[in-house]
Amino acid sequence: MNSGQKVSEAKSSIYFSNNTEVNTKLEVCESLNIMTETLCDKYLGLSALVGAYRSDCFRHLIDRVNSRINGWKEKLLSMGGKEILIKSIAQVVPVYAMMVFKILKNICKGITNAISQFWWGDEDDHKRIHWQEWWKLCVPKGKGGMGFRDLQSFNLAMLAKQIWRLLCEPDSLCARVLRARYYPDGKLLKARMKCGSSYTWQSLLSGLECFKQGYIWRVGDGT
Repeated sequence: MNSGQKVSEAKSSIYFSNNTEVNTKLEVCESLNIMTETLCDKYLGLSALVGAYRSDCFRHLIDRVNSRINGWKEKLLSMGGKEILIKSIAQVVPVYAMMVFKILKNICKGITNAISQFWWGDEDDHKRIHWQEWWKLCVPKGKGGMGFRDLQSFNLAMLAKQIWRLLCEPDSLCARVLRARYYPDGKLLKARMKCGSSYTWQSLLSGLECFKQGYIWRVGDGT
């Protein structure tokens, strides 16, 4: 590595699909000198494996936003202070996950509700009037809103950005792995869902649909 640091093989582990043959597992483990086979629940803050119960995999995002908000002294903050905290901290919490996965609507709604309650000053025993619907506050300031993020739209935009990255960097490791598995002909823009597709690929396909609504098609482009 450029930093001079090396991977600690003793702290490393590897995970294989259930369809992987024993001989293949052994060969890979010996090549990498990593003999521990395991799957952690989280890796870099993300779920390592997203199963059928997807809400459970992402519910920690709501908990993280709530823990941040509950630590703020709402009564001591002006509306401008609240705006800064919401935009710079609360709405940033799910960004990393949204770059990889399509977050379920109920999870986005849970995060939005927590932020909305903080903005309007709701308390456990007293709920205040919400003078505007939240979607109106997501309108840009120049058009009368507050410029808060619509999390579902932002999620699709982040996934569309990953599609653009795959197109611009076709030789990256991520692009080569996904191309070998899901679009071996190299035509990412024409890729489709396959049986047994991972949730990461399913999420990227949602971003692909969003991307197609805004990209400019070049005549003769083979991608």
